[in-house]
Amino acid sequence: MTPTFLRRAGTSAAFLLLPVFVLAQDVTKDLEEIDTVTIIGNRSDLADVPGSAHIVNAQELAEFAQSDVLRVLRSVPGVYVQEEEGFGLRPNIGIRGSGLDRSSRIALLEDGVLIAPAPYAAASAYYFPMQRRMSAIEVLKGPASIAVGPRTTGGALNMISTPIPDAMGATADLRLGDHSTLDAHINVGNSHTGNGGERFSWLLETVQAKSDGFKSIEGPVGGHTGFNVKDYVAKFQLDNASTSAVYQSLRVKLGYTDQFSNETYLGLTDADFAVSPYHRYAASANDIFQSEHEQYQATYVIDADKNWRGEVTVYRNNFARNWYKVQSVGGESSSDVLADPITYATEYGYLTGATSPDDAIQIRANIRSYYSQGVQAKIEWDLGFGETDISLSTGIRVHEDEEDRFQHQDGYRMADGVLILTTAAAAGTKTNRISDAQVTSYFVDSQIRRGRWIFTPGVRFEDIDLARYDYSTADPNRTSGPTQIRTNSIQVVIPGAGVLYRLNEQWRVLAGLHKGFNPPGPGSSAKEESSVNFEAGVRYHSAGLRFESIYFRNDYDNLVGTVTDSTGGGGQIGDQFDGGEVIVSGLELSTNYNFGMGSFDIPVDLKYTWTNEAEFKNAFDSSFDPWGRVEIGDALPYIPEHQLRVSAGLQGDRFRVNVAANYVGKMRTRAGQGAYDPADTIQSHVVWDAIATWNFSEHLSTYIKIDNLFDETYIVARRPAGVRPGLPRTAYVGLTFRL
Repeated sequence: MTPTFLRRAGTSAAFLLLPVFVLAQDVTKDLEEIDTVTIIGNRSDLADVPGSAHIVNAQELAEFAQSDVLRVLRSVPGVYVQEEEGFGLRPNIGIRGSGLDRSSRIALLEDGVLIAPAPYAAASAYYFPMQRRMSAIEVLKGPASIAVGPRTTGGALNMISTPIPDAMGATADLRLGDHSTLDAHINVGNSHTGNGGERFSWLLETVQAKSDGFKSIEGPVGGHTGFNVKDYVAKFQLDNASTSAVYQSLRVKLGYTDQFSNETYLGLTDADFAVSPYHRYAASANDIFQSEHEQYQATYVIDADKNWRGEVTVYRNNFARNWYKVQSVGGESSSDVLADPITYATEYGYLTGATSPDDAIQIRANIRSYYSQGVQAKIEWDLGFGETDISLSTGIRVHEDEEDRFQHQDGYRMADGVLILTTAAAAGTKTNRISDAQVTSYFVDSQIRRGRWIFTPGVRFEDIDLARYDYSTADPNRTSGPTQIRTNSIQVVIPGAGVLYRLNEQWRVLAGLHKGFNPPGPGSSAKEESSVNFEAGVRYHSAGLRFESIYFRNDYDNLVGTVTDSTGGGGQIGDQFDGGEVIVSGLELSTNYNFGMGSFDIPVDLKYTWTNEAEFKNAFDSSFDPWGRVEIGDALPYIPEHQLRVSAGLQGDRFRVNVAANYVGKMRTRAGQGAYDPADTIQSHVVWDAIATWNFSEHLSTYIKIDNLFDETYIVARRPAGVRPGLPRTAYVGLTFRL
């Protein structure tokens, strides 16, 4: 950590926590488990949240035992996902039309801490926590996202990891599946109270997953297209004695993830997809994604009585990756070749295995390293003034992050379906630059209850300094210093408020208004992204039935598009483009009911998102490929008008069966209106998932799980190069042991 960062962090945290140590006098409380990672709280709190917020809890996650977070998030209205490699390793997630590309336009957190590789300097989520070790997922939309920040346009996703058990406990979930899939999720933990009353708790956890993949590579060498992931987490917690005047807790979390994937962005032509959707061209045989992620986190919690509590978290995340993948063929982009294989017949031949000249196929080593680190602190007070109850929360985050791009590009010859290296480039000779961010942010959030009314006014302030340092590709050691330095700074106030009125014990009406914000990239000439976001709806909660209907409208002053490898087109990676005024509006419906019949439970759940408008309100020409030439009324890409998920189950004493149907409507992959161009369209599709579980005892159970039950063949993406398929029918057999 830099001295400047340490000074900023120490000063700010000390200032914030000073009232804590003044107040922590002569207060007694019973020792209890305090949950410090949730933002919403628990499911029972949702009825009185003055805004749109959702929890996918442990019970719901267990219903389908999903390892793919995208399949989980289909159950949350207002969330848009784009599949990629079929297993959810690098998900694309958007909220309320925010954009999906590599989940870079929403705030991603694990246990309340920003988890993207460089949340400000380079937010693309090439790292994403393993879904298997999550106990719940919180999705925050509307004013609720202000306390999290910085990306409040769409909202936030908080992944809640496995909690430490209160007593000795262990879980082992082992599964085998199609495509030679092996998947193991194992954890063990305990909590021990010492002679002095202090308590020491711990948890060790791992996910070991690998697969040969569901695609095959053309050519005499062939090869698998799967992955191998090794994920480890350790948690330790020390609580003082319950007889102490003030409850205090120290919590440490350590994590390490290693991933190897035979993955590519190179898709297929429409004609080839129609014949054989699950094959890959010979030119992609060497495409490999490798990464390492390290996580360090320490949290101090102090809780004096029920009226107030405080916490400070220090965190550091390191991430390094190299995605070695096809960049161009015969001097042409792979995207252009696959979009018009007749014009580029020669280049298309090289992609599919025809012998080529030396260096005809260029493969780039997209080597990047990242870190993010910071200190965040928060104090919560519960105050009362007569008939008015006030919960006040104030916090600060001092943060810095960095992305270091040090890339080169090798040349290959294709020889009858086999890639032969012809030019090995030196490291850093293609891209040599560093981007960083220095951030201080503050927030004040409150909940005011009086009678049947609940108000949640809040405000966030972000002070962001961004810089990009470009070095010569002929200076890999960076001894001559940067050839260009570009900086930009943003100070922004992000206000918002929600209101809820309890008509009676079952019915609530609610509304919310807040500022949407996304920071620009380091050195970007684009404006910051800003919008005014509104929501209003009704909510019904009773013992057996839950229903919610919320209308939302995001009115952008300026939408920003960012060039990435996954979006393709239009300049260097990281370049940004102003999209001007855009409106996204729609309706989110959610309902579930349990048709209990005797000793059986029959839960039925429905989630629907109708995006009735997602349009540009100005005309312009853009070299950003997903936009191109935009006319007033053009629809945003990758936002379907209709999304629907319906699930049903049957549960008895020893068994459980669940089935879900996921419908995604037709969508454009490029801005446009009127008739759909097949070359820029993803057709609607329905994918069914099913699982059947049998409990031998309270400690041992088994299950059969099938994703894509009816083997639907469908396209999930057309960018950056050709079409790519979704996961075909994939069956698993699992065994779960719980101690």
